[in-house]
Amino acid sequence: MTEPIGLLLADDHPVVRAGLRAVLDTEPDFRVVAEAATAERAVALAATGVCDVVLMDLQFGSGMHGAEATAAITAAPDAPRVLILTTYDSDADILAAVEAGAAGYLLKDAPPEELAAAVRTAAAGRSALAPEVAHRLMDRMRTPAQALTKRELEVLRLVSAGLSNQQISKKLFLSQATVKSHLVHIYAKLGVDSRTSAVAAATARRLIRR
Repeated sequence: MTEPIGLLLADDHPVVRAGLRAVLDTEPDFRVVAEAATAERAVALAATGVCDVVLMDLQFGSGMHGAEATAAITAAPDAPRVLILTTYDSDADILAAVEAGAAGYLLKDAPPEELAAAVRTAAAGRSALAPEVAHRLMDRMRTPAQALTKRELEVLRLVSAGLSNQQISKKLFLSQATVKSHLVHIYAKLGVDSRTSAVAAATARRLIRR
């Protein structure tokens, strides 16, 4: 008999973890072996080899971000696969997760059968992307000249948080001239001429979080 797929649920909301466990426990080939309320705890548990797939939230309040935890987990040899399960579908979040080594990206409103299929796909070593996420990535590939780069998205996210160019340069270890250059490119790609308009346009297009 084939061993069940061992799952680690990483989410800071107990109700979400309980709901996921209830759904996943109905699948005969799944076994929830551990839970983590923080990203740091998820990294520590994953390193023990206890699971095959980690279902990872992106936002954990204070502390390590889900994408950071994903990078830490996937950097290890024989690491479990990480499937992002989140409410966020912005380009900035998707790119950060994919770059961190996530095997898949699913939204929390996905139907149970889609979640189960994604877990099996990830466990088998293949990519498991929600249809809407795959569509956004395909759009970026079709129009690379118009798509904001990961660094441009980082700059814009900090602009939306109210940081000045000087503060952004310190946070991202860039010169202020480089930050200004990124903003010029951002304005051109979004067809705007101010920080406020850039944030509004990017938010409307779901490039950064609302």
